[in-house]
Formats: sequence, structure tokens, C-alpha cells
Amino acid sequence: MTTRRQILGYASAFAAVAPTGEALAQAVSATGSNFNQSGLIGTLESATQVSTIPTSFKESPALAELVKQGKLPPVAQRLPSEPLVLKPLNTVGRYGGTWRRGFIGPSDGENGNRINSSDKLLFWDASGSKIVPSVAKGWEMSKDGKTTTLFLRKGMKWRDGAPFNADDFAFWYEDIYSNKDIVPTPIADMSPNGKPGRLVKIDETTVQFQFDVPYFLFLDMLAGDTLIGGGQSVQQSIGNYFGAYSPGHYLKQFLPKYSSEAAVNKLAKDQGFDNWGRLLAFKKDWQLNPDVPTLGPWHTVKPINTPTWTMERNPYYWAVDTEGNQLPYIDNVVMTLAENLEVVNLRAMAGEYDMQERHIDLQKLPIILDNRERGKYDVHLDLAYNGADTAIQINLSYKDDPEVAKWLHTADFRRALSLGIDRDQLNQTFWLGLGTPGSVAPAEVMPESPGPEWRNRWSTYEPDRANKMLDALGLTKKDSDGYRLRTDNGQRLVIQIEAVAAMLDYPKQMEMVTQQWRKIGIYGDVKQMERGLAFQRLTANQEQIDIWTNGGTELIYLFPRHCLPVDPTEAHLGIEIAKWYSSDGAQGMEPTDPELKRALALFRSAAGQQEEERNKTAQEIWKIIIEQQYSIGTVGQSPAQFGVRIVSRKLGNIPSRACIAQHCRTAGTSHPETWFYKA
Repeated sequence: MTTRRQILGYASAFAAVAPTGEALAQAVSATGSNFNQSGLIGTLESATQVSTIPTSFKESPALAELVKQGKLPPVAQRLPSEPLVLKPLNTVGRYGGTWRRGFIGPSDGENGNRINSSDKLLFWDASGSKIVPSVAKGWEMSKDGKTTTLFLRKGMKWRDGAPFNADDFAFWYEDIYSNKDIVPTPIADMSPNGKPGRLVKIDETTVQFQFDVPYFLFLDMLAGDTLIGGGQSVQQSIGNYFGAYSPGHYLKQFLPKYSSEAAVNKLAKDQGFDNWGRLLAFKKDWQLNPDVPTLGPWHTVKPINTPTWTMERNPYYWAVDTEGNQLPYIDNVVMTLAENLEVVNLRAMAGEYDMQERHIDLQKLPIILDNRERGKYDVHLDLAYNGADTAIQINLSYKDDPEVAKWLHTADFRRALSLGIDRDQLNQTFWLGLGTPGSVAPAEVMPESPGPEWRNRWSTYEPDRANKMLDALGLTKKDSDGYRLRTDNGQRLVIQIEAVAAMLDYPKQMEMVTQQWRKIGIYGDVKQMERGLAFQRLTANQEQIDIWTNGGTELIYLFPRHCLPVDPTEAHLGIEIAKWYSSDGAQGMEPTDPELKRALALFRSAAGQQEEERNKTAQEIWKIIIEQQYSIGTVGQSPAQFGVRIVSRKLGNIPSRACIAQHCRTAGTSHPETWFYKA
């Protein structure tokens, strides 16, 4: 039986851990716990890339049979001339098997995006600190930072066997991104300092991104989970049209340019869609449309809007192991629909999933550990570096209720809300004491951290101070229950909080926060939302406060949407401000807060800065975010988000520790295509 004392021992180790094995060992030694010996946490590791290309190739028996039947060309003809070569973590694997996994419905698409994330142009190594090749075999940046050249793999093919080359980049840029009917708002990723960039085809295997100003950040953007670098699987499934390349040979048939608007609208009507735009959105979505060509190791054969989202191996996948075996080793991925998060956890503990880290509840860690032998699985805990697993995101462009908007846009009101939160109670209740309470700042080991003193800035529990601040703002009148009244009509001031039961149980966490806010006279009305509906309201600028992680912000430039309103497709801090920022003022709403404008200006300037200067700029941005409490932190730097891995003992090449960061596309940098089922 796992005891409370053991859990507290784990907590001590977590609190002290840094991204090095030495720091962890010192922490474990200091606590005297058996945390290190337990095998729950290990060293960041994964399959690694090698440059030597095997002289011959082999394939899955299932594909070999199709070759024998004449339904597929031989494996050597399906691979590019310079495939990606991966040295498996422990051993060359064996083919076969179905990876059993759980998902919670059509809004859980990232569940599949992440395991197919090798379709990114560039990627990161296991540590999340070094850029490595992926779809592109190499790159070159000019000394002035204005031109980035990507070199593609000659002979690479889409999942349907069609050639993949620079034409797919030209199609994306000319026919998708530059089409105002499809992309009305340009993305900041392609417009450093507000200056639109260009994508140019040089030859069949060479493309260039050309900018008018230095853009030293661009390589990181291509490798990060950004709009330009998120990977085709992500960009084809989340409602936007970014990602730098697209299967033109398939999607052209749905565009008016290649026939007529009347023809494609008729095609749309015949298939049950209102217009060609709606049809295109469906046809390019790999999660819903099994016919769309993809590049990842597995592709959909039964869509996400069914009880079993099913994928099978890509016969043209462009990576091999060091012995020439075409990857992936695993034949199929089957995700079974679970009614809720509780069901996901129960099934995982029953051994019904082979590897599940998404939706696994840290609060259940003692039970999960107790059931290891019964479920025949191992447990790994992976630590994250973002400041808040649960962040209270203020909509800085909210305007539907002018009274509420006035207070949300007031810094001292936001600060008072933050000072009214008992983070230690949250940590003990929902994180088993394993998290780090405080602001949204990234972990102090990260180069972008503003410093340890910013962990507690406006992020300690001081209800008396909060009450005085709210009184000073003029919110002095209260009703019979002690809640503060609006200044416009004398009714109770109600703050709407929208929370999705997604990676964590945000609704329950916020119910505790709103109970704590009773002591400062603030009535928070928590509304549990389905993820799809919540994001619709977010993009419609209707929410007042929404609850989400700030994961990915440990490297602020690679995933800023959780800490700054810069992404017009997902801006938790104000969608209208994000439109203004990304369009260089042509659309959306200009912020009136001078500090927010300063933070956005700093963010824009960083694109042309070298790494050392860029880190200093990031630190200054974090100071503004924390000082102004645009995003209110609670608890972070824990294994709560994707960091509790339940892994069947049947699987091989599983890393003892994985990178938990948005740009790592957990579990992407662990290379799931190299995992296999043991004999």
C-alpha cells in the first residue's frame, strides 16, 4: 500500500527537481525516500537520429503481403532516397499489434495529433532543447536572419503515394494562405514586426521563407507548436489552414480556382455542406476524413466522431530504423470513447490501455501505484516546466457587460482575485502536494524565467489585503450574503467562469477557488463547458474568464497563446486583441492598457533578436504579465498535465522520462513510431 508518508517523500523530490538527473538524485538523497529507486522518474531519453542510411529496407508483414498482391510498390520505392533514420531507444522492434488508448470525444483531437506530430517540418530532441530534422532533412538561415531555406527529402510521398515536394508548399502559400476567403486574417508567424513574409519554391526539394526584416526566431517557430510549425496533422484538424504545406493534388478539387464557385458549391451541396468553404474544412481534416493524404506514421480509417477512433500505419511513412525497417512498428492505434475522465482512469488502471498519459489524474496516483501488478503496467512521472497547470485567463477584450468588463480590465481587481486564492489548499487537494504554487512564470531553470522572486508576486494568499484593494476600487457595498454589488445597478457582481473538464478537472478546482473568493466578497459562477462549445465562445469573445493550462509558455515565443493575446485562432486573453495584433491593427480591437501594448511590442521585437537578447526580452514580458495579472497562476511544474504515464509491460522502447512541454508535442519527441510490442 502506498502511504501518505511515501507521497510526501515524492512531493519533496518534485519540489527540488530540475531538468538534470544529478539534481533529482540530490533531492531524493536529501529526503531519504525511495523515489529514485521506485522507477517513477528517470532520465530524458528517446530514439535518436543517425546519419547513416541503411543499404536495404524491410517492412511490416502486412505491407509485404500487399506488395505481393500488387496493391503496393516495394518498400524501397515507397521511401524517400534520404529517409529519416532513427536508432531505437533500447532495441530494434518487431512489427505488429494495436495500441489501445482512450479519448473523450470529437473535441479530443490533440490525442491523435500528438502521436502523429513527426509531420512537423522541424522538431526537437528528447530534451526539448535542440532542433532536429523531421519532414525537412535540413535547413539554412542567412546571416542577416531574413531568409530561411528548407531542404526536403527527395522522393518523399504522401500517404496515398503521391509525390510530396515543394509544390505542396507553393499550393499552401498561394492557394490557401493567400486566399482571403479561406484565411482572412494573416498570422503573426509569417509577419515579423508586422511585415508579411513570402514562401518561395526554389526547386522540387527546396523552399525558402523570405522576410524583409531579421527573423532569427523563425527556426524555433518552425520547430515549435506554433501556427506555422504545428505540423500538418494539427493544422488540418483544428479549424485553421496554416502549417506551411498542404496536399494540393487532393484539395484542389474543392477550390473554385480549379473549376468554378458554382461547381464546388454544387459539390458541397451534394455532400451535405452549405458551401465549398465548409466542404473544404471537412475534407482537409485528417481526424474526420479518412481520404485526405497525410504524412504521419498512422492515418485515420475510422473518424474521431465515432466510438472508436481508429488509425492504421502509413505505408509511405518516410522513416526507418538503423536496420532499414520501415517505421512505425505498431500496426494500428484504436482509441475507445470514454464517457468522462473517470472512465479513462478506471480503464487505464484495469490494464485496458497500452499507453495512456492524456487525461490521467494525478490525484489518483496512490491508487494507480497500488494497481500496477493487477493491471500489468508500469508508471512514469514526467515533470513539466510551465508555471500553471491551471491558469485563470482574463478576457482582456471582453465588452458584452460593461460593468464586468470594467473590473476585468482593472489591474488591482485582477490582483485582488489572485491574492484571494489559497494555492496551498489547491496543491494539497488536487496535486497531492506535488506541484509548485505561485504565478504563471516558467520554472526557474528555464532561460526565460524572470527570477525566483516572481513566483510569489501577487500570488500569495492575503484575503485581508485583497479586501482592502477591492474597497479602494469603490466596490464597498455588499448584499446580505457578503458579496460585493455592482456599481451600475446595485445588483450582485457576478463573474462568469467557464471551465472544461479536460486535462485536469478544472470545474472542481474552480469551485474551490470561488469558495475561497467568498472571503473577499467576489461571487464566481463556475459553468462547466464542453470543450468545443467553450472554444466557440472564446473565439466569439463571449467569455469573461476561462480556465486552461499555460503549458507551452516555458518557451514563450513557441506557444504564446496561453500568456499573450497574439493568436487569432485561440487567444485566451482576448481574441479581438489577438486579431488586432496579428493584422497589425487592421482588424480587431486595440488594447487600451499601456502595459499590455508594451508586452505585445516586446513580443513582436523579439523575432529579430538573437537568443541571449531574446531571453532577456522574454523575462521582461513575464514581469509585465505577472505584475498585471493578465493570467492568474495557481499550481504548476508538476506531472499533472500528461506527466502521469501508465504503460503496459508489453511495450518496448518506452523512455523512463519524457519531455512535458508543448513544443515537444508530448508524446511526440519520444517517437511513438519506434515503440513496439514484445514477443
